[in-house]
Amino acid sequence: MKLLAYAALGGAIGASGRYLVGIIALRTFGIGFPYGTFFVNIIGALLMGMVVEALALRFQGSAELRTLLATGILGGFTTFSAFSLELANMIERDQWSTAILYSCASVVFSVCALFIGLYLGRYLWGATV
Repeated sequence: MKLLAYAALGGAIGASGRYLVGIIALRTFGIGFPYGTFFVNIIGALLMGMVVEALALRFQGSAELRTLLATGILGGFTTFSAFSLELANMIERDQWSTAILYSCASVVFSVCALFIGLYLGRYLWGATV
């Protein structure tokens, strides 16, 4: 339960950060491209790498700190950072076929699932498909 509380607290912080970046990007660049999501995903992946390495190599971070920072804050900021870490781990272990399959399948299935969700939501809540 204690780790869940750390994940929840960090998630609230990360989600708030994501929201703020999205607002700033929208006001700065407009709606022509999803700059907020683009920046959040890249920044989140960069920070995930830095945090994981810092906790492992420099600070010997506790389970509570890892949960707060990696799962909570960065997971709330962007789940793309967790995906990037998993993919990087596969590549570093020379699991190239798994890494390629995982990355391609994650993108394709996630986008497909999103469209299915959009159409289901439209169907269930009355919008025309």
